[in-house]
Amino acid sequence: MLFSGGFPRSNTALAVHAVQRAIYHVQRNLEDAQSALFPGRIHLCDRGTVDGAAYWRDETPHFFDAVGTTLKTELARYDAVIFFETAAAGGMGIVVGNPARNESIQEAVALDRKLRALWSKHPRFVLVPHNASFFKKLSFGLAMIDGIVAELTAGRPPSRCSTRRGK
Repeated sequence: MLFSGGFPRSNTALAVHAVQRAIYHVQRNLEDAQSALFPGRIHLCDRGTVDGAAYWRDETPHFFDAVGTTLKTELARYDAVIFFETAAAGGMGIVVGNPARNESIQEAVALDRKLRALWSKHPRFVLVPHNASFFKKLSFGLAMIDGIVAELTAGRPPSRCSTRRGK
């Protein structure tokens, strides 16, 4: 949304930090708006507020400090994390012409590893591994989502569930 709306892309640390702060606040507010509009429903998110930490440059302040939160606080916002490993892990790229995606296969794998390291700290983390068959990967992911939704609806009022779709 931000990049297609004109937010600049740059590799300089200050610009990367500005972009990731903006993405965090947009993501957080989108989640909050959906929760307000549809209370009591399970919300599936393509991305989550933790993602910015993987894109953040190592310079200080750390991503979570810069947006006034912690990894623990952000993970607690989600009931579950279903992590779809990137197709790049199998050496495959996506050829759909998504202008928001500009990473090489190697960069996509490195980002995927950082994202996985962050999200895997969630107590209800599920990995959907890369599969040469997108249909098999999607089927496995849907089965995991179905199981978690059944668990959540049987146990307590739901909040959010983040999924991360790999490149």
